[in-house]
Amino acid sequence: MDRPETCSGPREAAMLTRRLALAIALAASLGAKNTPLRFGFSLYGMKSIPVRNALDLCVQIGYKSVELALMPGWDTEPKLLTKADRSELRKKLKDLDVTLPALMENLKLLGPDSEQRANLDRLKAAAAIAHEVSPGPPAVIETILGGRPNEWEQNKQAMAAELHMWATMLAQLKTIVAIKPHVSGAMNLPEKALWMVNQVSSPWVKLVYDYSHYELHGLDLKQTMRQLVGQSVFAHIKDSDGSAAKYKFLLLGDGRLDYKAYVQALVEAGYRGAVVVEVSSQISDQPGYDPVYAAKHCYEKVAPAFT
Repeated sequence: MDRPETCSGPREAAMLTRRLALAIALAASLGAKNTPLRFGFSLYGMKSIPVRNALDLCVQIGYKSVELALMPGWDTEPKLLTKADRSELRKKLKDLDVTLPALMENLKLLGPDSEQRANLDRLKAAAAIAHEVSPGPPAVIETILGGRPNEWEQNKQAMAAELHMWATMLAQLKTIVAIKPHVSGAMNLPEKALWMVNQVSSPWVKLVYDYSHYELHGLDLKQTMRQLVGQSVFAHIKDSDGSAAKYKFLLLGDGRLDYKAYVQALVEAGYRGAVVVEVSSQISDQPGYDPVYAAKHCYEKVAPAFT
């Protein structure tokens, strides 16, 4: 029978104290590693799979969060989801212990008046999904904003004005829109994203953090996190190759990103929430694309960094 360790002298007591200190430090480090981030998959990359099957697949693979895509062509477009569908999806997410941190939209600013009105209608429909389907806090609506990098200076004030209209409506709906800088968009750099959210100055307009777009500019990972995490309520993760002038997005796990360093830096920067794999349309639109393979591949390559 094992006997409890006793301290027979100062030396033994000091050794035990050191061992206890090491054990506490190890436990603390393991706890910090596992606490804040839920690794997920965006169903933007599973367009061909019915949403209920896609949810089951993601759980079988090991994901803890999902993002629904609300654009035309996906079976989660709001007009296709009845009240009963929404209740069923909410219950399924809860039963599977899967969070719904975000809903993907694709709303470009500065279109004709009819398109701007349509954007408001789509935001309203997305806000209903955010509240009715998420089993936890309302999902955020995430979107890029369109435009081209060389149009930023001439259009940024008008873009901010339209976003302010979004914010006014979303405040009434108590739903956040998270805007994402894109390497080929007018808002393509961290400083532009910060200018935009500061200009709109609304708690209902926040950011998506996606390093793949900054990596193409050669920007430092930790610096971009220090700049943006304070305003970011959601994170996408994918790999990229090339430069801002000529780029391609890759499946997560096929690029240059050091995932352990990414996770550690994101936690240290103060981010708390979901980190969701996005499969770019550059990949998913290719003939022969296999969404199940993509989801498994990304998980197998990167999930250990989140555990």
